[in-house]
Order: sequence, then C-alpha cells, then structure tokens
Amino acid sequence: MNKVYANAEAAIKDVIANNQTLAVGGFGLCGIPEKLIVAVKQSGATGLTCISNNAGVDDFGLGILLQTKQIKKMISSYVGENKEFERQYLNGELEVELTPQGTLAEKLRAGGAGIPAFYTQTGVGTLIAEGKEQRSFKGKNYILEESLTADVALVKAYKADKAGNLIFRKTAQNFNPECAMAGKITIVEVEQVVEIGELDPDEIHLAGIYVNRIILNASPEKRIEQKTLSTEAV
Repeated sequence: MNKVYANAEAAIKDVIANNQTLAVGGFGLCGIPEKLIVAVKQSGATGLTCISNNAGVDDFGLGILLQTKQIKKMISSYVGENKEFERQYLNGELEVELTPQGTLAEKLRAGGAGIPAFYTQTGVGTLIAEGKEQRSFKGKNYILEESLTADVALVKAYKADKAGNLIFRKTAQNFNPECAMAGKITIVEVEQVVEIGELDPDEIHLAGIYVNRIILNASPEKRIEQKTLSTEAV
C-alpha cells in the first residue's frame, strides 16, 4: 500500500475540517510538521483544538494558526515563546488547558493504546488536581487523568517507507510517536521516503499501522526559537 501524497495540501484536503481536535508533534520548533501546519492554515479551518507541547512562535509552527485565530483551544505544557498566545489568552480569546509535560505525553500514549484514564502523582496538591478524582495507593495520593485522542494527528518523522513505517531522528522524535498513535487519522511529514522493505525492521520506531498518509518535505527549515552568538573571539 502506497500512502504517499503529492503534497501537504493534497494530504489534508478531505481530512481537515472546522472544530476538529488536532494532535501536533514537536517540542519547541524541533520536530514540527512545518508544511502540514501551513496547509492547515491555508485550508481556512477554524474552531480548532490543538494538543501540542507548545504553540510554536509568533510566525512559525502553530503560531501561524494563532495569528489567523483558527485555534480556539490549546492543550499544552509550555507556551512561553509566543507573544500572540499570551495576548489572546489574557484577553479571553483563547482557551488554554495547561498540562504537566509527562502527563501530556502519557495522555496521548494512553489514548492511542485505548486506555481511557490513568492515575498519576503529578499535580497532587496543586491547581492541576482541582475537580479530579483522587485515590491513595500504598500510602501515596494520585489523581485520575483522562487520556487524549484527536481527530487528526500531524506528525514529523525523518524517514518513512511507503507503507508508513517511521524512523525519527534523535530529539525530533519527542511527542511525535504519541501524537501519531492518538490520531484517528495520522498524516506524517518526512524528509525521506523509501520503498517498502528498505527499512531494517529493528530500526523502525513506529509501525505503519498508525499512519494513514505521508508527504515528503526533503528540505525543512528546522528553525530554532532563539539563536545567541558569542560576541567574543574564540
């Protein structure tokens, strides 16, 4: 089965719609599906709920969807690099559900594994625990966290075969496998596409069963949030 589409626009054309929940891979700007995010912007879809570790920066990553106010809610762990995010939240224009980073990863993993909820110590005794069921196990308190799934997952990987088996590169792996598992439809942006059978089975990080569509972006920008250069001679 060949899951490769001609471009990002073709891959999302009959998938992205208003008021959907999207799970988007990435950590900061590392390992984000750059082309797919641009395609979502160009689709004009609104009322989106985005599950992602963060919201990119003002002019890159998910930040471009905030600029056009296509996102109504963010489920995130860290949002400190995006001034437009801050402005919309403080003005009541954006709903935000802040989630501890490890809990967010487990929410996505559990959702992809068909687990509806799990107990964790993270957040006990804080605002995170308000309104959540609590139980004690072996003398320690835990809160119940519900898992997350998404209508569509947008994922970045390094390499894929045409059946959707994926290899991630170093820290760009981050939340991408969990997002891929949690999506009802998963679209992956990769830097290389190879024929089925070319990948060593022992090197595959995520099986193609989780992947529905693939697009090639052989030259991603891979921008970083902040660059600081020394002013002193080395």
